[in-house]
Parts: sequence; structure tokens; C-alpha cells
Amino acid sequence: MPAVVGAVKVITISSSSIFNIGDVYAMSPYATAKTFAGGGSFNTGDGIRINLNQSKSNVYDRDKFDQIVTGM
Repeated sequence: MPAVVGAVKVITISSSSIFNIGDVYAMSPYATAKTFAGGGSFNTGDGIRINLNQSKSNVYDRDKFDQIVTGM
């Protein structure tokens, strides 16, 4: 069903977002990211105590690509 759209002001659009005015069947934004974090990095809560002594995060990635996103 067609719609009447008034004034539109776009300030910013990020790299994995979609901006559409009008009829659309399906939209599917995508983004890829690789996160490296040491032990205990994503803990949340009150009064957490973590003792890791000499913890290390190995960030070396031999194959460079984990999952290739295609179809753009």
C-alpha cells in the first residue's frame, strides 16, 4: 500500500544500516566483527573478584578469514 511521506532529515547512517523510503519486501542489514578479550573481560555484576595471574589473549589469526560474507 503506497504511503505519503513528508520531510525526511537523515543525520547519519552507519556502515551496517539501511535507509528506505517506499515499499519494500525484505531488508536485511549485516555486519561482521571479530572481538578479542582476555579472561574475565565480559563479566558483569556487583562485587566480582577475578584473579588471573598471568593471563594472555592470543590474537594471531593464521587464516585471516573466519567466515566470508558474500552476496552484496
